[in-house]
Amino acid sequence: MIVFSAAADAQKPYPARWWTPVPEDQKAWWEILPQAAKPGEVILSKRNELGILSNFAATPFTFRGQRYASVEGFWQMMFYPEGPDDPRAKAPGITWPHTRAEVAQMTAFEAKDAGDAGEANMRKVGIDWVTFEGKRMQYRSKTRAEHYRLVIGAMRAKLEQNPKVREILLQTGDLVLMPDHIEDPDPSEEWLYFKIWMDIRSELQGKSSPHRN
Repeated sequence: MIVFSAAADAQKPYPARWWTPVPEDQKAWWEILPQAAKPGEVILSKRNELGILSNFAATPFTFRGQRYASVEGFWQMMFYPEGPDDPRAKAPGITWPHTRAEVAQMTAFEAKDAGDAGEANMRKVGIDWVTFEGKRMQYRSKTRAEHYRLVIGAMRAKLEQNPKVREILLQTGDLVLMPDHIEDPDPSEEWLYFKIWMDIRSELQGKSSPHRN
Protein backbone atom coordinates (compact mmCIF):
# COMPACT_ATOMS: atom_id res chain seq x y z
CA MET A 1 0.00 0.00 0.00
CA ILE A 2 1.32 3.43 -0.94
CA VAL A 3 0.92 6.12 1.70
CA PHE A 4 0.90 9.76 0.66
CA SER A 5 1.79 12.42 3.20
CA ALA A 6 2.57 16.11 3.20
CA ALA A 7 6.12 15.33 4.35
CA ALA A 8 6.67 12.91 1.48
CA ASP A 9 5.24 15.39 -1.02
CA ALA A 10 7.55 18.10 0.32
CA GLN A 11 10.55 15.87 -0.29
CA LYS A 12 9.38 14.96 -3.78
CA PRO A 13 8.01 18.06 -5.49
CA TYR A 14 6.26 17.34 -8.74
CA PRO A 15 5.85 19.82 -11.61
CA ALA A 16 2.48 21.55 -11.36
CA ARG A 17 2.13 21.38 -15.14
CA TRP A 18 1.44 17.66 -14.87
CA TRP A 19 -2.01 18.58 -13.52
CA THR A 20 -2.62 21.79 -15.50
CA PRO A 21 -6.30 21.70 -16.53
CA VAL A 22 -7.13 21.50 -20.21
CA PRO A 23 -10.47 22.90 -21.42
CA GLU A 24 -12.98 20.14 -22.02
CA ASP A 25 -13.72 21.45 -25.49
CA GLN A 26 -10.11 20.70 -26.43
CA LYS A 27 -10.32 17.06 -25.41
CA ALA A 28 -9.87 14.36 -28.04
CA TRP A 29 -12.53 11.66 -28.12
CA TRP A 30 -10.09 9.08 -26.71
CA GLU A 31 -8.46 11.33 -24.14
CA ILE A 32 -8.42 11.52 -20.35
CA LEU A 33 -7.27 15.00 -19.35
CA PRO A 34 -4.63 15.78 -16.68
CA GLN A 35 -7.20 17.21 -14.26
CA ALA A 36 -8.97 13.84 -14.06
CA ALA A 37 -6.26 12.54 -11.72
CA LYS A 38 -7.32 11.81 -8.16
CA PRO A 39 -5.10 12.72 -5.17
CA GLY A 40 -1.86 10.78 -5.42
CA GLU A 41 -2.36 10.06 -9.12
CA VAL A 42 -0.99 11.55 -12.33
CA ILE A 43 -2.23 11.08 -15.88
CA LEU A 44 0.50 10.12 -18.34
CA SER A 45 -0.64 12.86 -20.66
CA LYS A 46 0.85 13.33 -24.10
CA ARG A 47 0.38 17.06 -23.50
CA ASN A 48 3.51 17.21 -21.32
CA GLU A 49 6.78 15.33 -20.80
CA LEU A 50 5.02 12.38 -19.18
CA GLY A 51 3.95 11.45 -22.69
CA ILE A 52 7.41 9.96 -23.18
CA LEU A 53 6.14 6.96 -21.22
CA SER A 54 3.42 6.35 -23.80
CA ASN A 55 3.93 3.56 -26.31
CA PHE A 56 3.29 6.26 -28.92
CA ALA A 57 6.41 8.24 -28.01
CA ALA A 58 9.30 8.54 -30.47
CA THR A 59 11.81 6.68 -28.31
CA PRO A 60 13.84 4.50 -30.69
CA PHE A 61 15.39 1.31 -29.39
CA THR A 62 17.00 -1.88 -30.59
CA PHE A 63 15.46 -5.18 -29.56
CA ARG A 64 16.83 -8.56 -30.58
CA GLY A 65 18.97 -6.95 -33.22
CA GLN A 66 16.25 -4.86 -34.86
CA ARG A 67 15.65 -1.12 -34.60
CA TYR A 68 12.19 0.25 -33.78
CA ALA A 69 11.01 3.85 -33.70
CA SER A 70 8.57 3.31 -30.83
CA VAL A 71 6.97 0.61 -28.73
CA GLU A 72 3.79 1.25 -30.72
CA GLY A 73 5.60 0.53 -33.97
CA PHE A 74 6.99 -2.67 -32.45
CA TRP A 75 3.55 -3.73 -31.26
CA GLN A 76 1.62 -2.95 -34.45
CA MET A 77 4.11 -4.41 -36.91
CA MET A 78 3.35 -7.88 -35.51
CA PHE A 79 0.01 -7.79 -37.34
CA TYR A 80 1.82 -7.70 -40.69
CA PRO A 81 3.23 -10.60 -42.73
CA GLU A 82 6.85 -11.48 -41.99
CA GLY A 83 7.56 -12.61 -45.53
CA PRO A 84 6.06 -14.03 -48.72
CA ASP A 85 5.45 -17.44 -47.14
CA ASP A 86 3.44 -15.97 -44.27
CA PRO A 87 -0.23 -17.07 -44.60
CA ARG A 88 -1.28 -13.45 -44.13
CA ALA A 89 0.68 -12.47 -47.24
CA LYS A 90 -1.07 -15.17 -49.28
CA ALA A 91 -4.62 -14.40 -48.16
CA PRO A 92 -6.77 -13.79 -51.28
CA GLY A 93 -8.32 -10.38 -51.70
CA ILE A 94 -6.25 -8.81 -48.93
CA THR A 95 -4.12 -5.71 -49.49
CA TRP A 96 -1.56 -4.66 -46.91
CA PRO A 97 -1.17 -0.85 -46.79
CA HIS A 98 2.36 -1.08 -45.40
CA THR A 99 5.20 -3.51 -45.01
CA ARG A 100 6.13 -4.89 -41.63
CA ALA A 101 9.43 -2.98 -41.77
CA GLU A 102 7.63 0.28 -42.48
CA VAL A 103 5.34 -0.11 -39.47
CA ALA A 104 8.34 -0.84 -37.24
CA GLN A 105 9.61 2.67 -38.02
CA MET A 106 6.34 4.43 -37.21
CA THR A 107 5.27 6.26 -34.05
CA ALA A 108 2.09 7.53 -32.44
CA PHE A 109 -1.18 7.45 -34.38
CA GLU A 110 0.53 6.54 -37.63
CA ALA A 111 1.63 3.24 -36.07
CA LYS A 112 -1.73 2.73 -34.36
CA ASP A 113 -3.65 3.30 -37.60
CA ALA A 114 -1.35 0.93 -39.46
CA GLY A 115 -1.95 -1.71 -36.81
CA ASP A 116 -5.71 -1.20 -36.94
CA ALA A 117 -5.59 -1.76 -40.71
CA GLY A 118 -3.52 -4.90 -40.23
CA GLU A 119 -5.82 -6.28 -37.55
CA ALA A 120 -8.85 -5.58 -39.77
CA ASN A 121 -7.23 -7.63 -42.54
CA MET A 122 -6.65 -10.49 -40.13
CA ARG A 123 -10.27 -10.48 -39.01
CA LYS A 124 -11.37 -10.79 -42.64
CA VAL A 125 -9.48 -14.05 -43.01
CA GLY A 126 -10.12 -15.38 -39.52
CA ILE A 127 -6.57 -15.07 -38.16
CA ASP A 128 -6.32 -14.38 -34.44
CA TRP A 129 -2.56 -14.55 -33.97
CA VAL A 130 0.46 -12.35 -34.57
CA THR A 131 4.07 -13.32 -35.14
CA PHE A 132 7.54 -12.41 -34.00
CA GLU A 133 10.66 -14.03 -35.38
CA GLY A 134 8.44 -16.55 -37.13
CA LYS A 135 6.62 -17.65 -33.98
CA ARG A 136 2.84 -17.41 -33.77
CA MET A 137 1.19 -16.21 -30.58
CA GLN A 138 -2.10 -14.94 -29.23
CA TYR A 139 -2.16 -11.20 -28.70
CA ARG A 140 -5.34 -10.97 -26.63
CA SER A 141 -4.50 -13.40 -23.88
CA LYS A 142 -5.49 -13.38 -20.22
CA THR A 143 -2.19 -14.97 -19.26
CA ARG A 144 1.30 -13.52 -19.26
CA ALA A 145 2.32 -15.44 -22.35
CA GLU A 146 4.82 -14.74 -25.12
CA HIS A 147 3.18 -11.57 -26.42
CA TYR A 148 3.20 -10.09 -22.92
CA ARG A 149 6.88 -10.97 -22.48
CA LEU A 150 7.78 -9.37 -25.81
CA VAL A 151 6.00 -6.13 -24.95
CA ILE A 152 7.74 -6.01 -21.56
CA GLY A 153 11.06 -6.63 -23.29
CA ALA A 154 10.45 -3.77 -25.72
CA MET A 155 9.49 -1.40 -22.88
CA ARG A 156 12.64 -2.30 -20.95
CA ALA A 157 14.75 -1.73 -24.07
CA LYS A 158 13.09 1.67 -24.51
CA LEU A 159 13.95 2.55 -20.91
CA GLU A 160 17.54 1.34 -21.08
CA GLN A 161 18.33 3.05 -24.39
CA ASN A 162 16.56 6.37 -23.76
CA PRO A 163 17.94 8.02 -20.58
CA LYS A 164 15.13 10.60 -20.56
CA VAL A 165 12.57 7.83 -20.15
CA ARG A 166 14.32 6.59 -17.02
CA GLU A 167 14.72 10.12 -15.69
CA ILE A 168 11.05 11.01 -16.07
CA LEU A 169 9.82 7.66 -14.77
CA LEU A 170 11.84 8.10 -11.58
CA GLN A 171 10.69 11.71 -11.31
CA THR A 172 7.14 10.43 -10.81
CA GLY A 173 8.21 9.15 -7.39
CA ASP A 174 5.35 7.39 -5.63
CA LEU A 175 2.54 8.74 -7.78
CA VAL A 176 0.03 6.27 -9.14
CA LEU A 177 0.39 6.38 -12.92
CA MET A 178 -2.80 6.48 -14.95
CA PRO A 179 -3.46 6.31 -18.71
CA ASP A 180 -4.43 9.33 -20.77
CA HIS A 181 -6.80 7.34 -22.94
CA ILE A 182 -9.96 5.31 -22.42
CA GLU A 183 -9.07 1.68 -21.76
CA ASP A 184 -10.77 -1.40 -23.17
CA PRO A 185 -13.22 -2.79 -20.59
CA ASP A 186 -11.31 -6.06 -20.18
CA PRO A 187 -7.76 -5.59 -21.51
CA SER A 188 -4.88 -8.03 -21.51
CA GLU A 189 -2.12 -7.11 -19.07
CA GLU A 190 0.28 -5.85 -21.73
CA TRP A 191 -2.24 -3.11 -22.58
CA LEU A 192 -1.80 -1.70 -19.06
CA TYR A 193 1.47 0.10 -19.78
CA PHE A 194 0.99 2.46 -16.84
CA LYS A 195 0.97 -0.47 -14.40
CA ILE A 196 4.00 -2.00 -16.08
CA TRP A 197 5.87 1.28 -15.65
CA MET A 198 5.04 1.31 -11.95
CA ASP A 199 6.47 -2.19 -11.59
CA ILE A 200 9.63 -1.16 -13.44
CA ARG A 201 9.84 2.03 -11.37
CA SER A 202 9.73 0.00 -8.16
CA GLU A 203 12.63 -2.09 -9.45
CA LEU A 204 14.66 1.02 -10.27
CA GLN A 205 13.93 2.62 -6.93
CA GLY A 206 15.00 -0.55 -5.16
CA LYS A 207 18.29 -0.68 -7.04
CA SER A 208 19.06 3.01 -6.56
CA SER A 209 18.27 3.25 -2.83
CA PRO A 210 20.60 1.64 -0.27
CA HIS A 211 17.74 1.72 2.25
CA ARG A 212 15.51 -0.69 0.37
CA ASN A 213 15.71 -4.46 0.51
